[in-house]
Amino acid sequence: MPDLSTNYLGLRLENPLVVSPGPLCESLDNIRLMEDNGAGAVVLHSLFEEQITRMSLTLDADLSRGGESFAESLSYFPELADYRLGPDAYLSHLQQAKQAVSIPVIGSLNGISSGGWIDYARQIEEAGADALELNIYFLPTDPEMDAAAVENQQLTLVRQVVAAVSIPVAVKIGPFFSSLPNISRKFKASGASGLVLFNRFYQPGVDINHLDVVPSLHLSTSDELGLRLRWAAILSSVVDVDLAITGGVHTGEDVLKSMMAGGKVAMMTSALLKRGIPHLRSVLSFISAWMEEKEYESIRQMQGSMSFNNVPKPAEYVRANYMKVLSSYSAAADL
Repeated sequence: MPDLSTNYLGLRLENPLVVSPGPLCESLDNIRLMEDNGAGAVVLHSLFEEQITRMSLTLDADLSRGGESFAESLSYFPELADYRLGPDAYLSHLQQAKQAVSIPVIGSLNGISSGGWIDYARQIEEAGADALELNIYFLPTDPEMDAAAVENQQLTLVRQVVAAVSIPVAVKIGPFFSSLPNISRKFKASGASGLVLFNRFYQPGVDINHLDVVPSLHLSTSDELGLRLRWAAILSSVVDVDLAITGGVHTGEDVLKSMMAGGKVAMMTSALLKRGIPHLRSVLSFISAWMEEKEYESIRQMQGSMSFNNVPKPAEYVRANYMKVLSSYSAAADL
């Protein structure tokens, strides 16, 4: 029987299949079912910076009735009822999840600034989280804010959070940096124990009848995995940090590719929403059977085996593959 165990953020996991943040993690029964079906760890759904800000503004408003500025500020955010779990309920849910299962439970914060957010990082640690995932979801719109300012803001946030807690911190980033290898090294130098590749930037829709901007959500597919694999293969060769692959992990083959590219874990949510939590078990069964057939003794044996430094033609990860794909396309084949 192959050894599926892996190490991620200093935690030993029975296997590299991790449930990523999503609505399924809001239920303790679901989290128990995830463990029963073999999940190596669970990352809870995110506590959003806006939830903390809204709660603080609401408290200030209660203490300063009649202040029009507070009412205006409150209108910028969704109603608290729109969030399934507020900050205090989130911490309670985390405590209960830790008591309900024996696999690692990782907390998640989503935002971009510090302030009171740092206090909640500490409270997530105190609630029992084995690690913290810091999801930096930021869309710069100020033309006076240059690339260096964007990076410095994010690096400062990571340093502050890492300094505030003693549990390991993983940073969930997007691919939209001028130089991912450079910023990844800076995240590592700022104290990040891991990088999660990548958060998904949800694109809003436009309602032409009501003249409104509307939310738009599409679950991932395996087609999205290619971007993650390319950068995992490159980054694992130049940055000494644990990599997690998320976005496009749906099958056992997707998990194996993620490991070979250099990932320590592969994270899954959309596939579970589509196929149910027991899909975890079928994915793990495929991985074990494939490894036995190919005579792999352990997951660690394959991790990074297809990284930038370990493939015969590393240029395939950069421009060579780009040119090959374009030159191989035949319009006639699509007719």
